[in-house]
Amino acid sequence: MSDPVFFVPSRRFTALEIANLTGAELVDASLAEKVVSTIAPASEGSSDALVFIEGKRNAGSVERLRAAAVLCTPDISGLIPSGIAVLVTPKPQVAFAQVGRLLFPAAATPSTMTGETGISPRAYVDASAKLEDGVIVEAGAVIGPGVAIGTGTIIAPNAVIAANTQIGRDCYVGPNASVQCAFVGNRVVIHSGASVGREGFGFVGGARGPERIPQIGRVIVQDDVEIGANTTVDRGTMADTIIGEGTKIDNLVQIAHNVRIGRGCIIAGHCGISGSVTIGDYVMMGGRVGLADHLTIGSGAKLAAASGFMNDVPAGEVWAGLPARPMMEFMRDVATIRKLSSKPKRG
Repeated sequence: MSDPVFFVPSRRFTALEIANLTGAELVDASLAEKVVSTIAPASEGSSDALVFIEGKRNAGSVERLRAAAVLCTPDISGLIPSGIAVLVTPKPQVAFAQVGRLLFPAAATPSTMTGETGISPRAYVDASAKLEDGVIVEAGAVIGPGVAIGTGTIIAPNAVIAANTQIGRDCYVGPNASVQCAFVGNRVVIHSGASVGREGFGFVGGARGPERIPQIGRVIVQDDVEIGANTTVDRGTMADTIIGEGTKIDNLVQIAHNVRIGRGCIIAGHCGISGSVTIGDYVMMGGRVGLADHLTIGSGAKLAAASGFMNDVPAGEVWAGLPARPMMEFMRDVATIRKLSSKPKRG
């Protein structure tokens, strides 16, 4: 039995076309017509593949490289075996991703699960909902009253869009995802199982135990945001939860009520962001980062994986550890502990 083929290349590219698309320098013009029809890691290339190698530290197996063309940094361009088109660029992986999206557009943008077009007869769409032409609603999906959805948006099977929610154009809401109390911009991707706009975890101690505080805020998701599978974004208590333009959020992330995330942030899986945290623009958070409530993370900060934060982080700084502290301080602490633990015991 042959392996199933899920992604078929949209077309083929020559090495010269790739150079023109990415701005890379084609070292040997005689290889301009080398044809690329797929992409691959450098360790598993083939005669028709485009691969990339970034820096000498990743060039260990370059002598065994198989590829039609390679995107690489200038320091290793002379190490590439003959017959492979060498495309030199300071950022090979960025160029590689650009070409990959053109070769396999279906892998870069979610599409329908069932192949349906228009409104499936097995979906429920309330009569008061307003859907522009070109919206796809697949089998089992539910569109509530007062909902507005822009053209080009796909609502996948069993997704639920609750009353009065607004979703922009060219968006995707994955299978079993739910969106409520939310205004969603254009080109937003919400993957399967995500929950956007549920009530936040708001309780106050009472005589009979925890008493719920009504959560009457909204979620605002700006353009070009991506929200990973099974991620949760709680609506605000009275203010809004906001996710800024271009931010990318991995799977299994918890974003609590009243959180404000800036533009262009990257948040890896298993992060937990407590209520009323403010995150600036272009912040990078490694996997399993935890943020206590009401913190401020400055723009451009980098938070190392598995770190726990109890204090604000100034803009542009790199922090790590539990409790988290500036990276250099954390590294000194680790070195000190190692030194102490390695001292020989006294007889």
